[in-house]
Amino acid sequence: MPKLYSPSNRTNLQMAALHRLGQCHFTRIAISHFHTSSRASAKQHYKMLVLGGGTGGISMSARMKRMMGAENVAVVEPSEMHYYQPIWTLVGAGAKTLTSSSRSTASVMPSGVKWVKSKVQEINPDTNTIRTDDGSEISYEYLIVALGLQLHFEKIKGLPEGFEYPKIGSNYSVQTVEKTWKALQDFKEGNAVFTFPNTPVKCAGAPQKIMYLTDAFLRKTGKRDKANVIYNTSLPVLFGIKKYADSLWDIVKQRDLQVNLRQNLIEVRADKKEAVFENLDKPGETKVFEYEMLHVTPPMGPNLVIKGSPLADEAGWLDVNKDHLQHKRYPNVFGIGDCTNLPTAKTGAAVAAQTAILNRTISKIMKNEKPDKTYDGYTSCPLVTSYNTVILAEFDYNGQPLETFPINQAKERRTMYHMKADVMPHLYWHGLLRGLWGGPGPYRKLFHLGMK
Repeated sequence: MPKLYSPSNRTNLQMAALHRLGQCHFTRIAISHFHTSSRASAKQHYKMLVLGGGTGGISMSARMKRMMGAENVAVVEPSEMHYYQPIWTLVGAGAKTLTSSSRSTASVMPSGVKWVKSKVQEINPDTNTIRTDDGSEISYEYLIVALGLQLHFEKIKGLPEGFEYPKIGSNYSVQTVEKTWKALQDFKEGNAVFTFPNTPVKCAGAPQKIMYLTDAFLRKTGKRDKANVIYNTSLPVLFGIKKYADSLWDIVKQRDLQVNLRQNLIEVRADKKEAVFENLDKPGETKVFEYEMLHVTPPMGPNLVIKGSPLADEAGWLDVNKDHLQHKRYPNVFGIGDCTNLPTAKTGAAVAAQTAILNRTISKIMKNEKPDKTYDGYTSCPLVTSYNTVILAEFDYNGQPLETFPINQAKERRTMYHMKADVMPHLYWHGLLRGLWGGPGPYRKLFHLGMK
């Protein structure tokens, strides 16, 4: 049985749990070849410095290597492992293994590119330098910021130490995703509760994907009639794009799922198996849900290094031009992915679409020319609705569908599940991370290749 804790030692338990959870960067991944790596030495300079070794950082460093030579490119990334996080939805439902989502960072780093195994501590764009956690200073001519966002389990009372108890998990962290699958397997009867926080999140469909998979698993194992499947979301809608939201509402009704809008998780009492939610439309009103299973989507926020630098907007996100991904005030600084303030959904597909645009922008800026390719905000969310179906949502800055296939993508389809579960991971490892895949509409590019 887990050890109970008192208020007096809660802080110590929380800090220990936070240490175990570590910092979750965006996505991470692989392919083997030689590269150089080091702890940052006293003084280094690179023509192109890339901060972050997630999806955006690795894919852009591969493109920059081709543009200016490996010896001119460095990547600052402390993590030894790279994770393909989009597959964690399926890991949490037992359809994929956690090991299938990981590769060593060494195996995905472009050959010849300098890997600085340190954490960024400070960014000084006025002097074109950054400082790492070991005190080293690195200067640059151009800078790509790809630091992802920050998970904040600690902003929910009772977390992250509550993960020491059973029945609770989260598909948003490598340390907690397998706990989701364990909670699902151990489910007997009662409430299965799923949450969506009152903050921006990465992959905004993921919090409800695990709900649909849980429903499917409970039906398969004969436990569904003993379960109440509940989705408590802080949003005023089920999904932000009406075309797909309408289809999801139909599924919710058909499968007898309970959706409560404007409900935000503020406390987990893991020892009592209770989750406390606040009603965002009625300040001060709270409701306690008992649970047999709880999936937590944590509050998220901007990377703290960016937030504390001149590169941030008022909210703390990297302040970039939404058309060209160039920083609004520092023309030699660029951004990609979750760390930016781009007004589109934060997904891996968005990063894939941004890589080609950013590559073109940088090539033009280096020639003292104006960028001529515009990012339309393309993003995609493969909404997993069972163990063999997906609704493929694709849309732009304006929330308008921007679809790839000549079919109704708001309909559940087996082919789209296969693409999500099997095709895209392969393209990620062997295409996107090598800088060989991406551009506006990665699904569209795949479709056109298949038609040739």
